[in-house]
Amino acid sequence: MALPGQLALPIVLARVVFVPSAPLLVPRLAGPRATEAVPVRDAVRAAGAALSALAPEWVAVGAADVGAAGRGPDGTFAPYGVDVHVSLRAPGASDTGHRLLPPSVADAAADAGRLPLSMLIAAWVRETAGAERVEPLIVDPGAAPDTCLRTGRALAEALATTDRPVGVLVVGDGSTQLSPSAPGGGLVEESVEFNNRLVAAVGSGDRDLLAGLSPQDCDRAGVGGRVAWQVAAGLCDGLPVAAVTDYAGAPFGVGYVVASWTPASDAQAPGA
Repeated sequence: MALPGQLALPIVLARVVFVPSAPLLVPRLAGPRATEAVPVRDAVRAAGAALSALAPEWVAVGAADVGAAGRGPDGTFAPYGVDVHVSLRAPGASDTGHRLLPPSVADAAADAGRLPLSMLIAAWVRETAGAERVEPLIVDPGAAPDTCLRTGRALAEALATTDRPVGVLVVGDGSTQLSPSAPGGGLVEESVEFNNRLVAAVGSGDRDLLAGLSPQDCDRAGVGGRVAWQVAAGLCDGLPVAAVTDYAGAPFGVGYVVASWTPASDAQAPGA
């Protein structure tokens, strides 16, 4: 079922991949004792490699950090404990060709300033996967659902003008209240149930549920991925997808999901 106002557009979309916005994905930040991070890190690496094999150019969608802006292309994880440098572009990759983002979206983020965590993660995934370049689509973490959906539609329109496959990396976390030691205030049973619904929606390609997420409910549960997931819902609405979950878990009490939406025929994507 299409969201109101969504156009049926032919977009050259190779795949949408969902990954967490988690510093523990980077081995030097997590440290050798953080064995809980290994399964989600392996899943992210595999999903990134598969996306790079389909498309060497990506758009990364993620929330801005509160009080800091910037879209790169270079950054460091130094604010998170270790000075690991990453870049949204491979060495020698050109950034002067066809732009993947519409001006209305690209101009919304400042060129100056440090990369937010979501884009640092995107840059790290790009490097581990060997993709050529990533264009950052940085979203205000407080953006209203309608704004996020319009942003996704604008991205769909922009991708309709390209003649080569493009990957989309969606970076965001679930609830921070999923274990007694969770950083969002410990275990909250209502948040566990809420996070389970979110993981199921991402893993099944349920655009309607993601589009209808309440900012208040997400804030209450410490969910950081809402705005990025709602942009993805706007981007892919009306597009049949085959959805696959590669990982779902809560290491250290935070909800992480690694999943993919691959454009498919109606027969291949019964839930689309």
